[in-house]
Parts: sequence; C-alpha cells; structure tokens
Amino acid sequence: MKQLRLDALRDPVAPIAFLETYEDALDRPDSFYQERAVRSGEGSGSARQFIAEAPDGSWAGTVTVLLEEAGTKDWAGYPVERRQGHVVGVFVRPEHRGNGLIKVLFDAGVDWAWEQGAERVRLFVHADNARAQGAYRKVGFGPSGLVVSFVKDEAENELEFVLER
Repeated sequence: MKQLRLDALRDPVAPIAFLETYEDALDRPDSFYQERAVRSGEGSGSARQFIAEAPDGSWAGTVTVLLEEAGTKDWAGYPVERRQGHVVGVFVRPEHRGNGLIKVLFDAGVDWAWEQGAERVRLFVHADNARAQGAYRKVGFGPSGLVVSFVKDEAENELEFVLER
C-alpha cells in the first residue's frame, strides 16, 4: 500500500491531485500504512479502499471511498446534508490507463457506498486536472456546480463532481 501511494505521488499531476507530498508520505512509518489499511479494509463501515491487482500480481490502481454522515461538516467546513460517499486517493498506474480499469475501481467503490446507504457519491477534482475530469465523466460523475478553494493554494479551485443514486 505504501509503494502504491508513493508511486501515485510521483505522478506529474500529483501536486494538484493529492494533498500529501511524496516527501511526507515517504517519511511516514510502515505502521501508518498498516493502520490506514485496517481503517479502510473489509469490515469497516466508514471507509473502503479498493485495489486493482494486475495479472502479474502487481497493484495497478486504487480508489478509496469515505462515508460522510448527514449533519456533520466535511473537510472544507461545508455541512453534509445527506449520507454520501466521498471518493479520494484515486490513482491508476500509467500502463493501466485507458483500458477501463478506472471504471472497474469506481464501480466497486460506488457499489460499496450504495450498500452503506449513501444517497450520492462525490469527489473533488482540481479545475486544471483535465485528465481526471475526463475519467470521472466517463464513469458517470458530473460537476455539481460547487467550487471550493484548493487547500494548497486558495487562488486555485477544485470542482465537486457527483453521481446521484
């Protein structure tokens, strides 16, 4: 899991796709990744990470879905109005892009969110990340109209994309 995250953070769009830096992730102990795996593994009712395994056994990509509860506030301080899934940590290795793997990962994540009673699933994507926006549209997500400031630079924006149940 640690290696997959480090590889994601080396992607050319990582500075606008992830909030964490490669250096920060590299400095984290293995126990951090082990605990993260438990919190988002089978049996968790609040988060689930999906990992696609290639035929050779290597990990080809990942998607994590967090559940957000109605009546709480999200990471940006906005009220959560209904139970929803929040997709984070999306990464597909370059050699596996364009073959439908992203759809398989998203289908698994969205299905899990529906099983947990989510009424919609959302994600945030940087306004300049056209590649990711295109992939999210292909799997059925579309802009909701909500725009928030990018945490790393308030002069930049992220767009909320949603998939309604």
